[in-house]
Amino acid sequence: MPAQKGQELLLQVSDGASGYETIGGFTSNTFSINGSAVDVTTKDSGGFRAAMDGGSIVSIDTSANGVFMDDQAFERVHAAALSGAHLDARITIPDFMVYTGPFIVTSLSLSGETEGAVSYDINLESAGVITTLPI
Repeated sequence: MPAQKGQELLLQVSDGASGYETIGGFTSNTFSINGSAVDVTTKDSGGFRAAMDGGSIVSIDTSANGVFMDDQAFERVHAAALSGAHLDARITIPDFMVYTGPFIVTSLSLSGETEGAVSYDINLESAGVITTLPI
């Protein structure tokens, strides 16, 4: 697979109907899959930690920042941040995989400089089963 453009790594939120919209103004975003092992160490483990095979608890985190644009997708993120409600989101890794499912907004911040545009930072964490679809 050839190198992919960073601008094609997308974070989108459900439009409430049947589609997804990209949050406007992105300048960069990150994506990570995390796993925490289930410890099954006993006195018989020979002094080494033992982890349950296939027992990992998987989570997905994503963050994005950009230039603030008051679009409907951003308004949905803002509403979810205030209410703690799950946000139906989709993360697309170009020419590889699409991840879709419930996420919770763990932080949303806005900032502005005298000589610049208002910018935002968004952090989301998975809040349930995330489905994957190869592209």
